[in-house]
Amino acid sequence: MTVLTWSDDRVEQLRKLWEAGLSASQIAAELGNVTRNAVIGKVHRLGLSGRAKSPASAVPRPRKARPAQHIVRVARPVSRGNTALAQAFEVELEPDPIAFDNVVPMSQRLSLLELNEATCHWPVGDPSSPDFFFCGGKALAGLPYCAHHSRVAYQPAADRRRQSPKTTAR
Repeated sequence: MTVLTWSDDRVEQLRKLWEAGLSASQIAAELGNVTRNAVIGKVHRLGLSGRAKSPASAVPRPRKARPAQHIVRVARPVSRGNTALAQAFEVELEPDPIAFDNVVPMSQRLSLLELNEATCHWPVGDPSSPDFFFCGGKALAGLPYCAHHSRVAYQPAADRRRQSPKTTAR
């Protein structure tokens, strides 16, 4: 690895190229054997970072008007299963999807090799766990999931936008 120092000639050439308006990449290519980041670092150490802006970039573009939106950000409870914590925050608890998935009958559960187009491909559990399985229910026509898992996977955008926050801040 060859380490090049900034000679007086190279620094002077850097100053001229920078004042001419070349980018750091272009200067690096012009000088040779130096990276764009090395050029940027040297420019900052020399205090050359201020350039005159071109007239086109000096005029700010008008911004598009956006409709006012009310956004409410609420911290989630630590655990879905903790009812005491949920009551403290007055949270409406959702049914736990993991608990529902564990209700899948043993005879319906499938491994990856047992899946086909007519079975639900919804994964349940941790793939690295020996208890991992796929739902295996009757898949809807043209979809990889059963009716329940299709409702979970495919939510209409309009419904997602209409949903109000489930927690109330006090």
